[in-house]
Amino acid sequence: MKFACVVFPGSNCDVDMFHAIKDELGEEVEYVWHDTKSLDSYDGILLPGGFSYGDYLRSGAIARFSNVMSEVIKAAELGKPILGVCNGFQILLEAGLLPGAMRRNKDLKFICKHVELVVENNNTMFSAGYEAGEVISIPVAHGEGNYYCDEQTLAALKENNQIVFTYNEDINGSLENIAGIVNEKGNVLGMMPHPERAVDSLLGSADGLKLFQSILKQWRETHVVTS
Repeated sequence: MKFACVVFPGSNCDVDMFHAIKDELGEEVEYVWHDTKSLDSYDGILLPGGFSYGDYLRSGAIARFSNVMSEVIKAAELGKPILGVCNGFQILLEAGLLPGAMRRNKDLKFICKHVELVVENNNTMFSAGYEAGEVISIPVAHGEGNYYCDEQTLAALKENNQIVFTYNEDINGSLENIAGIVNEKGNVLGMMPHPERAVDSLLGSADGLKLFQSILKQWRETHVVTS
């Protein structure tokens, strides 16, 4: 499986994401610059964390108009797995690939620590490796991770089982402690916590590795590979 790790001006978690795929998952990954005009040769797309374009205007608001995002949207429509983490999640929201928006953390402070997440839905290509209700340890590092949506959108998220991860406690003010959601099709996941920083016990947790293994397993099951 071949991944594209999209790099925007201001991305700073791209190396972590690259390491998670290449060294821990053992799959092929390439850095892809934000002005790339084709993602056709990639099987999965990764939008890493950071401060794209300095987070000016609004987190993810400028990155959403990068050339590569039209290709990300195209890949999503084709059913390819798209993972946006932290700033990547913000970009997916701004691009309309996921519903809702991000606000400043409730205490207006940057949060950087390991937190407990609850796996609310393990029936996705990203979470199938977990048990339903499993509590996992994944680090967060964000100042604008307070997820918000209107009542109608929240009702739809619940009805369609699109809430994949929630925080075990209220850390940033997110509506109903939402930490990660998928689109209705189930192939686009946005999450604030950083699974790529939890792929080895030396990092304090290896709980994030199952997410990447889930993507790979689903891809292998739906693609016939001949040698």
